[in-house]
Amino acid sequence: MLFRCLTALAVAIGLAACGQESPSAPPESKPAAVTEQAAAVIEAREKTTVEPFTVGLTYHTLDNGLKVILSEDDTAPVVTVAVYYNIGFRIEPQDRTGFAHLFEHMMFQGSENLGKMEFIRLVQSNGGILNGSTRYDFTNYFEIVPAHKLETMLWAEADRMRGLAITDENLANQQGVVKNEVKVNVLNQPYGGFPWLWMPQYANENWYNSHNFYGDLEDLDAASINDVAQFFKQYYAPNNAALAIVGDFDSDEALAMVKKYFSDIPASPEPIEFPDISEPRQEAEKAESRRDPLATRPGFAFAYHVPERLTPEWYAMGLIDQILLQGDDSLLHQALVKDAGMTDSVDGGINALLGNMLNYKGPMLWTASFIHDAGIGREDILVVIDGTVEQFKSEPVDQATLDRAIVKWRSAYYDQINNFFGFGRADLLASLALFDDKPDLINEFEKGILAVTPELIQKTAQEYLRPANRTTLVLEAGAAEEVQDNG
Repeated sequence: MLFRCLTALAVAIGLAACGQESPSAPPESKPAAVTEQAAAVIEAREKTTVEPFTVGLTYHTLDNGLKVILSEDDTAPVVTVAVYYNIGFRIEPQDRTGFAHLFEHMMFQGSENLGKMEFIRLVQSNGGILNGSTRYDFTNYFEIVPAHKLETMLWAEADRMRGLAITDENLANQQGVVKNEVKVNVLNQPYGGFPWLWMPQYANENWYNSHNFYGDLEDLDAASINDVAQFFKQYYAPNNAALAIVGDFDSDEALAMVKKYFSDIPASPEPIEFPDISEPRQEAEKAESRRDPLATRPGFAFAYHVPERLTPEWYAMGLIDQILLQGDDSLLHQALVKDAGMTDSVDGGINALLGNMLNYKGPMLWTASFIHDAGIGREDILVVIDGTVEQFKSEPVDQATLDRAIVKWRSAYYDQINNFFGFGRADLLASLALFDDKPDLINEFEKGILAVTPELIQKTAQEYLRPANRTTLVLEAGAAEEVQDNG
């Protein structure tokens, strides 16, 4: 599955706010630079707040291009080993939808020294847990094990990076597994693709951002053994990967192990080329509807394209998300749940359900969704939403609201960094190494958040919370219609 669960443990990686490089970023947007005014804001806030948390790390690149990030933490005698490949479902081949996810499954079917499913048994027999997932811009694999088993995990990850057991039998088996997963999680599940799978298909224009990344069943059937071999050769190479190690270890010893097992894996013979994934600026609102034959109650979702990653507006959008959507004190929760009584909860965020604000690279959406009772129309809902959003565009937020949003963002950020025995930290470090070749950006995010002013919040809302930058999706409850018809 897209969030492949290889143990009974479900991994929650959610930092509530999310965002990145956006299709609708205005031409004038530039990489974030701390202006004199922003610097003054940061200085004033730092006098009344605690020092930002700093993640210690060392960064290396092997001769074959593998990026290696080491971050020691002796809080507990465990280590997290995370290998991230710079290939997600966004850029899979156009006639092979779902291929990136299918290939994720193939990575557990055996390698030169480990037979089918032996990788999983190796981790579990040593007291560890593991998982893997396919996201917009990467596919990742990680293990959390007792600290003294670090070398074993590095050997195993290097073994499958060096070469997979690519056979017709393994491919046919995993095609069946993935197709069944699509049926169970989406086709035969009420609200199965709502809105995480469907909204990007409606809101985006570029095929790479708007196709069915779980995979059309016909495309999954069409995958050949040659496709798999070529995909592995092209994308699963050390010069297209990052290895993050977080936990209780010595960095010098760990780096020596990494070099021992990974340094002789050859880089891809050809330059790795990636397609243009940019999105045009959306100039007209899109209103879509979809019938879910299994849904018993209707649903509503809306999405806005977000600012370009690492710009001042991107940081502002992260705080807008906190103010509007995150938590029971959020304005949309107050308006839709407590005041209008249209629903009992509103969920979403930037890169919602597929990651967080910090672990993607490419055009992204800020999405919100909820299930509601029958009889509430699209226009009724939009009156409430527009009334709530409009205040951001008409006047700057007050300082107390902004300060509360900053506290909420920082709290979620710290939770992310310290999540799940170091996996949250490894996730960010590997992502930043892949996307920016700069994992120490992890220590700069708070500065960008602290530089946001009420005026920047207003400016960002005026550009990105335009109705013309929005896509709405009405989910029609097919099961409820059948009950009425049969009644």
